[in-house]
Amino acid sequence: MAEDAFRLAAITLDERSIVRRTREIEQERDIAIYDILEANSFKPEGSHGGPYKLVLSVEDNRLVFDVQLEDDTQHGKVMLSLTPLRRVIKDYFLICESYYKAIRTAPPSQIEALDMGRRGLHNEGSDILIERLKGKIAVDHDTARRLFTLICVLHMKG
Repeated sequence: MAEDAFRLAAITLDERSIVRRTREIEQERDIAIYDILEANSFKPEGSHGGPYKLVLSVEDNRLVFDVQLEDDTQHGKVMLSLTPLRRVIKDYFLICESYYKAIRTAPPSQIEALDMGRRGLHNEGSDILIERLKGKIAVDHDTARRLFTLICVLHMKG
């Protein structure tokens, strides 16, 4: 089967999971979804191919990957404990908050340092996600980075 069969064609977030939205959150979500749909690698274990639709949600302290085929046929659900991601998500929120504040008034060197820290935490979250999905869904690093962004959006609390 062609490699392009193992990709996400649509992705949505469970709207019930998202409590608060700011302009920055909406922008992060929209960019991550756009980038995922432009180029991704998504291979559920044992699958004969997609393309796939994905609904991301949080249920009972677990991250849920609800995978469907393009024709809405249920393909399977993968549930992951959020515990291994909690610290990096919390740290990522803190540095993002500092970054967005700094953009308005800080010197470029401070903004650059915060952005480097933000990218480092983003990579760490992506690596954890790849490891947690191992044996369930294979994703490349860029897809994992964008999924991590969406997981963070699901965790924005009011």
